[in-house]
Amino acid sequence: MNTHGSHDASAAGGFALLCPCVRGKVLVVPLDGSSWVNMQVLLEELHSRGHELTVLRPSDAWYIKAQSPFYKFITINSSTGFSEEDISSFTAHMLQQRLQETSVWTRIALEYGNLVAYYEMNTLMAEMVEQMFENETLMQDLKDSNYDLVLADPFVVAGVLLAHRLKLPLVLTVRWTIQGEGHFVIAPSPLSYIPVPTDIQSELTDKMSFMQRVKNMLIYSYTQFQIWYTADPVFKPLVHKYFGPDVHYMELFQAADIWLMRNDFTFEFPRPTMPNVVYMSGFQCKPSRPLSKELEQFVQSSGEHGVIVMTLGTLVAQLPEDITEEIAAAFAQVPQKVIWRYKGKQPSTLAHGGTNGLQEAIYHGVPLLGLPLMFDQQDNFFRMEVRGVAKVLDISTVNRQVFLQALQELLYQPKYRENMKRLSELHRDQPMKPMDKAMFWIEFVMRHRGAKHLITESYKLSKIQYYCIDVAVFLLTLAALSLFMFMKTLTVLWTALSSRLKTKQE
Repeated sequence: MNTHGSHDASAAGGFALLCPCVRGKVLVVPLDGSSWVNMQVLLEELHSRGHELTVLRPSDAWYIKAQSPFYKFITINSSTGFSEEDISSFTAHMLQQRLQETSVWTRIALEYGNLVAYYEMNTLMAEMVEQMFENETLMQDLKDSNYDLVLADPFVVAGVLLAHRLKLPLVLTVRWTIQGEGHFVIAPSPLSYIPVPTDIQSELTDKMSFMQRVKNMLIYSYTQFQIWYTADPVFKPLVHKYFGPDVHYMELFQAADIWLMRNDFTFEFPRPTMPNVVYMSGFQCKPSRPLSKELEQFVQSSGEHGVIVMTLGTLVAQLPEDITEEIAAAFAQVPQKVIWRYKGKQPSTLAHGGTNGLQEAIYHGVPLLGLPLMFDQQDNFFRMEVRGVAKVLDISTVNRQVFLQALQELLYQPKYRENMKRLSELHRDQPMKPMDKAMFWIEFVMRHRGAKHLITESYKLSKIQYYCIDVAVFLLTLAALSLFMFMKTLTVLWTALSSRLKTKQE
């Protein structure tokens, strides 16, 4: 159980007095994998504050277990494509494609495979929602449970639709949605200075040249194609069936009361945001704790050189054997001891880039050597590289010499550690701890049955209305009519004047 709440008792005493305690019932609809690791941290804290939690999980859940001291659970006899077998197969395929990426056609084949995989995943999610909504017993039980709030990951459409179906306030924990990065769904996102986060290697910052803005526009256009191909055909008819023909599925996402963003502006480039967006980057990070006796002995045995920690993240357990051997050979040439979470064949001689790992590195002030494999890892590491706290390698070209050179640069050039120390100081210098911020807003929504006063009305507007295209057309039409009438009047006056002059001359 997370005992985090106890250490804030004195420091946040005024906070506790200002915010009357609530003991709510929360229905949780999470995303499996690394996102569940994040969600679980929130659930432990909510449980420690006395809230009653119920987690809705599919029968093929991988990380979301059916036993926990922190929550009850409801298992839906349905698949969402997030079983260990499904994810392992998908990640292995993506990794293999990345290793073979030598031509434009290979890249196109990879992207097409991704599109098909996302479409199939969305289809499974939609089928689960339909199965739930058609289960009258389940829906009645959910209504009778009198939940105060739905806490959901917007990459899983079930949580959003279920909240609206049950007419409950909705809080989202966000990095990605079914339409891409969260900010692009909820906040103004001018493409002139906001690079589109994607698994495509864009390497764009908030300072773009003309050609980079062209590139950003093309990437945005491709993401819109992805939405059209993988999400619209699945979720439009689903939402029309249960919420009416005039409701677009993204309206239901945009109507969420609070968006708890799992990042902040030590990671994001400066950009517009919204009143109901709350940044809680690093909420899962904790001060260092004593190591086990065995691990402590291993760390101390490295002496003054320190320790290197390598992880492939939540979803990737191993690399191809030849790459593993190359990396291990590079590690063997540095004096630091190495701690490596790995499930493949042990190298004979003997990182990843998910949001969690990067935030923990920022929190602890540790430079990064990046080996992005899939999804958002390439974009995440690039953001760290431009801040001068990371070196990024390409897995398709990495070998022991390249890996060792990058490793030594990070270890022996002080600028990386100094830059990361500054980034860590900026991240930690906040008026309220990220976890306390997240708890405040979740409980705020419970106390007030929502946060409608923070939600913009913009999501109810069509694109024509949002960009004032109708107003522009109206004003241009008026201007054109005015100009036409002015010219017509001048023509009539000129004709009359010419006629009068002609008459006088005669």
